[in-house]
Formats: sequence, C-alpha cells, structure tokens
Amino acid sequence: MRFVARIVVGVIGAVLCTVPCSAFGQTSGAQKAVVVTGASSGIGRKITERLAANGFFVYAGARAPKDLDELNAIKNVQGVRLDVTSASDIAAAVTLVSKAGRGLYGVVNNAGVVVVAPMIEVEEKDLDFIFQVNMYGPYRITKAFAPMLLESKGRVVNISSLNGIVASPMIGAYSMSKHAVEAYGDALAGELGRFGVRVSLIEPGNYGTEIGRNLLARMDTAVVKGSRFETQLRSTINSMRQFENNPPPDDVADAVLDAFTNENPKMRYLVVPVANQGAIAIRKLMDEIVQLNSDHKFSYSRDTLVKMLDDALARSKRR
Repeated sequence: MRFVARIVVGVIGAVLCTVPCSAFGQTSGAQKAVVVTGASSGIGRKITERLAANGFFVYAGARAPKDLDELNAIKNVQGVRLDVTSASDIAAAVTLVSKAGRGLYGVVNNAGVVVVAPMIEVEEKDLDFIFQVNMYGPYRITKAFAPMLLESKGRVVNISSLNGIVASPMIGAYSMSKHAVEAYGDALAGELGRFGVRVSLIEPGNYGTEIGRNLLARMDTAVVKGSRFETQLRSTINSMRQFENNPPPDDVADAVLDAFTNENPKMRYLVVPVANQGAIAIRKLMDEIVQLNSDHKFSYSRDTLVKMLDDALARSKRR
C-alpha cells in the first residue's frame, strides 16, 4: 500500500536585520520592488508583510482570488496570480511587473510543496510533482525575471530548508528537492555574481506553519495501513499534527529582509528556533567531511583539516 500526501507550504529561517531596517527600501528615491512566490499565507505572507512594512513594493504571488484580495489590502503590496508551474502565469507576471515601471530588485522563491512517503513506495508522479514546484519553480521564476534582476544588480533569495542539509525518513522526496535547491543556489551565485546579482539561501528549522493541518486535509490516513513503514508513517503524521505548536516563523522574514538590505548579504542563513536543530545540521556536514576524507590516498590529516576550518572561518570574517 502506498502512502502519499501533497501539501502546499512555505519554508523558513532567519537572521535579524543588522542595521535599522527602516533605513532601506529606497535607492535614489525609487522604491525597490520584489516578487515573492507562495505569499498567500504562513511564511510567504510574513515575508511579504515584513518587506512591505520596510519600504519595499511587493508583488505577492498567490492563486486563490480570496488570497489575492487580502494581499491587495496590504500597503505596498500587489497580489499577482502566480502558479510557479504555469508558464502562462509566469509570463503574465513578468509583463505586469515590466509595465509597472518600478523595475525589479529581487525575487523570493518561497512557494513549495511536500510529499510524504517512503522512498521505495513513493510514485514517480509524486516525485515529479514535488520537483515541478520546489525545484523547477525557482528555476522558472528566476529565469523569467533574470533580465530585470541583471539590470538592477539585484538579489535572489531561495527559501531552502534544514532538510536541504539533512535528509529525513518519510520526507525523503522533500529533502531531495531541497538538496537540489541548495545546488541551484550555489551554481546561480557563481554565475550571477559577476553581474552584481547576489544570491542567498535560507535554511529554516521547524517553525510553526500550517503544514500539518494541510497534510491532514489532503490525505486519507487509511492508506497508511499496510505500508511496510506504517509505524514510521504514523509517527510522522503525529509530528505533523503538532507542527503549528512550533515558534512562529517571524525569523524567516527577518532573514529575507537582511538578504535584501545588507550591503554584504550572507550566502546561507541557517535559522532555527532551538539550538539542537542547528547542531543536527552542522554535525551532519562534519560527518560528511569525515566520510569523504576517510581511507583514500589523498586523505588529509587531522591537523590539516583543523587548519582548513580555521582558514574558512577567517575568510568568512573578512566578507
């Protein structure tokens, strides 16, 4: 028996603005414009509100007319019909932003979905579904708006996830898509940096969102019975039921604001509500270093590895 659930979500992470945020949002008297995908609720909505409150004009992507009406009611926000899997929606959004005459300073690729299923039971169509949104979505949006971003020497912010670093059972498809977002962000940063466009990745931990409620609304829990992984699946579902009890995702909006306003934005913002979530990610990366360095003819000594870490820390302080 296969278990699959699809959920539209926003993802999270944050660092507080390092200078008074009210000082930004204007360049030579012009209001900076930003496109935010998946802005109807949760993290995307919080990002939209935070940027708009700090002087940016936000083209807030959503699909439902009710959500668009609510977004239009916010000062400095214009709701835009935008499904990141729809070529016609994306083309119309580019036309709208181009004709508005504000230019475009940045894009926040926030729209995302989750597929919950064991890797040996998930169906190919569901992998295609999650990659169409989580990976091809940022690719499509950034490519479509690239001429405007190059002209403004602007910013691209990709909302990744802690699961872009740590792959977890039962949400392996989601982790796969977010690992892809990590690679995409690295490649994009290397390519666009020479044109003055800065790229940031935000890797959030577990913040309170509607992910659990959406999961339960979209799935038939009866399909769990009979799975080889029934016990693990039920545990995952129970965790999802409690997801809204996590801290609110205000930090994500602060991280995005910093990525747009800091003269030297970070490439990565690992933002977690509790210390152990950050430790999991850092320890995972260290474990991978040890695995890659183990038992081959070019392995480094411990002293060399420590010096490499010291050098990397020194470089980060100079940036």
